[in-house]
Amino acid sequence: QVQLVESGGGLVQAGDSLRLSCAASGRTISSYYMGWFRQATGKEREFVAAINKSGSYTYYANSVKGRFTISRDNAKNTVYLQMSSLKPEDTAAYYCAANVNGISEIVQNYPHWGQGTQVTVSS
Repeated sequence: QVQLVESGGGLVQAGDSLRLSCAASGRTISSYYMGWFRQATGKEREFVAAINKSGSYTYYANSVKGRFTISRDNAKNTVYLQMSSLKPEDTAAYYCAANVNGISEIVQNYPHWGQGTQVTVSS
């Protein structure tokens, strides 16, 4: 089983940048497709970005395309989400997730989840 721990969240102003990290333990993440999701208060969890095992292919939600970048360092067993031009509507708890089957934007396709890190963007 892989364990995932997110970090890097915080309170920022609109237009700022922030980098989230997801550190894995228990198994090497090179065996997993990785995704980032977010959940705002009172809303369902939604897809943000995903990356294949090697890092050669990425996929983004339209709402973050061009502003967010997902990447991975398999040697460090870590996945990142670089967020720029942040907006108040990006405020949410951000979760990383892992699955062995493929890139997906469907929450139910990811069996492994971290505990989340809060990102708050003030206007």
